[in-house]
Amino acid sequence: MGHRLSKIYTRTGDDGTTGLGTGGRVPKDSPRVEAYGAVDELNSLIGLMLASDDLPTDIGDSLTRIQHQLFDLGGELSMPETQIITAAAVGGLEDTLDEFNAELPPLKDFVLPGGTHEAAVSHVARTVCRRAERRLCALAREESINEQSVKYLNRLSDLLFVFARVLNRHAGRPEPLWKHRQ
Repeated sequence: MGHRLSKIYTRTGDDGTTGLGTGGRVPKDSPRVEAYGAVDELNSLIGLMLASDDLPTDIGDSLTRIQHQLFDLGGELSMPETQIITAAAVGGLEDTLDEFNAELPPLKDFVLPGGTHEAAVSHVARTVCRRAERRLCALAREESINEQSVKYLNRLSDLLFVFARVLNRHAGRPEPLWKHRQ
């Protein structure tokens, strides 16, 4: 690791730009910054999930691994032409998704976000993950990106949905189901 931050503010962003990991500068609202900003927000929500005392160990272990991968993804996005997220990371999410989903009954109705606090936070993380995925797709229309990163976020949003279902089930709380009202 290079040098550590001993001074948090630098004033270099006062002109509305921010530094990339490669040393270049871009506007703070550029598609690249929007993408890694959404990934950072998602990582913070994963941290909120991990702060729960009622989180099952297996979900906590998965989320800890995911936090590190999201930090890698943010680094990848802050350095154009860098690829860190791999097909193996996507495959790991698929394996975790299959493992947790196998315990759940099949869905017959749409699930509303909610239930326990932990499940509700997982649903919020899922929606932020979808936003990060949209930001990454927008960036891909302008610049070359790692296609595995889009796949990673797509699988992660599915996993966060499954985690919400597992968390409600773990707590003995029925899933809030959508009922069509006219």
